[in-house]
Amino acid sequence: MALIDRILDPPSYGWKDENNNLVVPTFRQLFSEFFSRLNIFRSRKNWVAFISWFWVIALGHFLAVFFIFFFSWKLFFFGFLYGIIFMAMHSTVWYHRYSTHQAFVFNSSIWRFITKNLVVKILLEEVYVVSHHVHHSKSEKPGDPYNAHGGGLYCFLADVNHQKISQNLSEKDYIELTKLLDHTGMYINSYEQYLKWGSVAHPAWSVLHWVLNWGFWYIVFFLIGGHALAFALFGGAAAFSIGIRTYNFEGHGKGKDKRQEGIDFNTKDLSINQVWPGYAAGEWHNNHHLFPKSARNGFLPYQLDLPWVYIYLLFKIGAIKSYRDDKQVFLEKYYYPYKKEKAAKKGSRQVI
Repeated sequence: MALIDRILDPPSYGWKDENNNLVVPTFRQLFSEFFSRLNIFRSRKNWVAFISWFWVIALGHFLAVFFIFFFSWKLFFFGFLYGIIFMAMHSTVWYHRYSTHQAFVFNSSIWRFITKNLVVKILLEEVYVVSHHVHHSKSEKPGDPYNAHGGGLYCFLADVNHQKISQNLSEKDYIELTKLLDHTGMYINSYEQYLKWGSVAHPAWSVLHWVLNWGFWYIVFFLIGGHALAFALFGGAAAFSIGIRTYNFEGHGKGKDKRQEGIDFNTKDLSINQVWPGYAAGEWHNNHHLFPKSARNGFLPYQLDLPWVYIYLLFKIGAIKSYRDDKQVFLEKYYYPYKKEKAAKKGSRQVI
């Protein structure tokens, strides 16, 4: 098998049955797997899943305290903008277009560090990056970690149930795996450390990074608007950390073909271009699956792409030295031929 086929640790219920069909686990199987993989007392190699959800729960406390003690519609609006727009935009820039697809190149590690820590940190790079490479390789097929055919809960719990890296990699395979992450600037475990912790990231460095990131942003928010603003914005981050887990299920039509002619040109999977994720996060998902390495995903005039705005601005000031933009290729290969064919059909009907 190719490395991409065995790079993730399969769940106990497996990816596929004896007929190579997707295994759709029951509610009980999903939660049994979820809590088993969160249990750090069972194995310290579960630390990635545990720490990720520990921080989600910690953020949830900020949200609860905000509603109980600091709520105002003004602060709610700020929290909404921060979580649903700013956090979403950053996720696309950092995790999606840079860390996974390397759609652009930073001019220095300083700008990479700034971009990496531009918002409250909610996710380890290895959780997103490795599984997302598999997702593109196996979209809607057994082995896709957030296969929309598995159902909403299958996707929602995927970061724990399906996105853990394989625990049985050879040293050669592990070195190949780390190449997917070494450009992110994260501390990367040696092979011996991987065997001990079951991860590319090291728990001590990861927790230190998280604490410093949260501490920095809490102080900044507090100096701007006191505890009320800090809790509002951290609460917005909490909302995003939960909401993002539903994205791929929605972005692949909930397992149904919801692609629209003239909007969704990628026909190899069920990904769709949605207006709200597109405007909020630049996630024109069908475009992205068509050109995954493009730093711009908003190809048509109405497709606002805020992450692209950030990338292009950094390029103009010299913080990014190069990027890939497939807009013109999309227009010439897909959109212009479609418009030409549509006009020809309309003309033939008028003649008749």
